[in-house]
Amino acid sequence: MYTKKVYRAKDMAKWTRFETFLFLIIISVVVSLYFFLDLHWLKIPWTPLALIGTAVAFVIGFQNNSAYGRIWEARKIWGGVVNTSRTFGMFVQDMVTNEYCDDDFTEDDLNKEIKILTYRHIAWMVALRHSMRSPKPWETVMNERTNREWSKFIQPPERTSTLEIDLEPYISEKDMEYTLSKGNKQTALLYLQSHHLRKLKEKGLIWEFAFLQLEGVLEELFTLQGKSERIKNFPYPRHFATLNHYFMWVFVLLLPFALVPQFGEIGNEIAESFPLIGRHFVWLCIPFYVIVAWVFHTMERIGRTGENPFEGSANDVPISTIARGIEIDLRQNLGESHEEIPEQFPMVYDTQM
Repeated sequence: MYTKKVYRAKDMAKWTRFETFLFLIIISVVVSLYFFLDLHWLKIPWTPLALIGTAVAFVIGFQNNSAYGRIWEARKIWGGVVNTSRTFGMFVQDMVTNEYCDDDFTEDDLNKEIKILTYRHIAWMVALRHSMRSPKPWETVMNERTNREWSKFIQPPERTSTLEIDLEPYISEKDMEYTLSKGNKQTALLYLQSHHLRKLKEKGLIWEFAFLQLEGVLEELFTLQGKSERIKNFPYPRHFATLNHYFMWVFVLLLPFALVPQFGEIGNEIAESFPLIGRHFVWLCIPFYVIVAWVFHTMERIGRTGENPFEGSANDVPISTIARGIEIDLRQNLGESHEEIPEQFPMVYDTQM
């Protein structure tokens, strides 16, 4: 546990190192002007700065709460995908039977139909996760240098493979052609599922009541898909995110002009008893400023990172891992061997994707 905590602290320091260096330069310049050029008039009162800082803190808190709410909602949606997928796999295996069929089908034929339905559902999850990982104009996390650095080591599998390649093992060429011809691939796959279930009902392989239950499961999948697409396609309001970013920088840039004179005054008081320490006491404000500026900036950046929970950053909902986990469950329950089933996506730096 200790090793992991130290490791994560190092990661955070590395993630914010460019901003930390910038804060160090800003405060060093202001302190140098104050100390070497004796610009003691270069200051602003604490009262307006305190009001700005309070406002920034409130807005950052609001942004972080909203961002966490979007992440938590996305996690609940994909938790619903897990449960509904398992239900669908169970229903398909138990409801596709010869019980209401005039001409009995062989066990191999029944298993073939069950496998087609199950694999098409896996294909739906593949299409959905690819859709969720597709870039949007308002997703800006990868515009930052350190995030691009992390993406070289931690990136979702959708960035290293295409939808067509990932769909190929699960659906027929005819289904592939139909799916790729549609704008919303995941919706097309659910339509194919419904059409297939109707044909099985007409053959007598699915009882009418069972057909209605399976259609109800597809309806729930449509609902979960729509909720997931809503989060993906509706960004966190830009006026909140953008203004908050600017307000934070206004506070960070003005803070030295109130902090440095304050430390200068304390140094003058100390100089009466300890002249050397008092004269150089103003330099002590450098670490304090860097800490305060780092906290405000990092909290604001964390909020921006969490605004889009499907963007593919290290802190997003691990939809690729979730989808692969469902696939493993479904294929194990089909009776497939360990060699036939793909392995779970590996964790990188203790991060699921």
